[in-house]
Amino acid sequence: MKRYHYLTAGALASLFFLGNSSDSQAQRRPNTQFVPYSSISFGVGSSHYYGDLAGYRQFFKATYIMPRWNVGLGYTRQFTPHFAARAAFTWARIAGDDYTFNKGSINNSTESLVQYTRNLHFRNDLKEFAITGIYNFVADGRNSNVRAKFTPYIFGGIALLAHSPEARTPAGTDAGEYEPQKWVKLQPLHTEGQGQPGYDKPYSLVTAAIPVGFGLRYRLNENFNLGFEIGYRYTFTDYLDDVGGPYADPAVLTGVASKMADRRQQRFAARLKDAPDRYAALESLFQAGGQSQTDVLAALQTPVRGAPGSILGFLKDGYILTSFQIHYIIPGKIKCPPIK
Repeated sequence: MKRYHYLTAGALASLFFLGNSSDSQAQRRPNTQFVPYSSISFGVGSSHYYGDLAGYRQFFKATYIMPRWNVGLGYTRQFTPHFAARAAFTWARIAGDDYTFNKGSINNSTESLVQYTRNLHFRNDLKEFAITGIYNFVADGRNSNVRAKFTPYIFGGIALLAHSPEARTPAGTDAGEYEPQKWVKLQPLHTEGQGQPGYDKPYSLVTAAIPVGFGLRYRLNENFNLGFEIGYRYTFTDYLDDVGGPYADPAVLTGVASKMADRRQQRFAARLKDAPDRYAALESLFQAGGQSQTDVLAALQTPVRGAPGSILGFLKDGYILTSFQIHYIIPGKIKCPPIK
């Protein structure tokens, strides 16, 4: 009988120690099960404009010639290891200038001469709200033992864009009775005759855009990621730069609009604070024989205000945003301090 009790006690003790050992191993074993999670992000980067003043045909030059800035906030929900959705707000500035873009190439390109002679410029602060889907090429998760160290991804979606292009009033003797080099909003001026009989209606200051791009996230620790992203926005407007069609009849333009719409005869490139003398560059071309006076007169008479003869003229205005980001992983459960 005693022997039976000894065997029973031994069996129970063995089961107890085996149970404790299993629990201990389970606690030490990493939890590799995916748990949906959310994160918030903040990013800063550069903005690059493509349109009538910096054509797609000269993509690389348009990318580096006049970059500007952007800042953004985002909320991302990771639904599966590979798929996520993001809502983001970005404030970006873009800019373009015929003088800056073409001043070094007007002696070897008729198209550059036309744009240099056109002498338009603008800046535009864009407010973009975008909803995008994200596909991770490497499975992602909440915990550091599940989240990959590096996660490359692609994204695409739809965005709503509010904008309002501006330009400076003429400089120096070109200013006339107006305050020189003052930034003014262009859409209310109807610089291409918008709203007048026989002309298009004024363009909207709200439009849609399609954001697409790719990025890379780096797991810094349990709570933070670092990231870099680059994305292109194709918009459904040709007026981020206030330029899209032919010159309007001067008779339909009033006040400062007439000076902002057709700047071919203005001597100075007004966007720059020092307002360079454009005539000096043209005179040097005549002396060097790079362009004839006939070429310049033909450029002055070009009726098209938009990009002349571009093989990609069917494309609307667009822009690229780059962004260096920091991501905060929102905890799944709020841990309350113990009550003593």
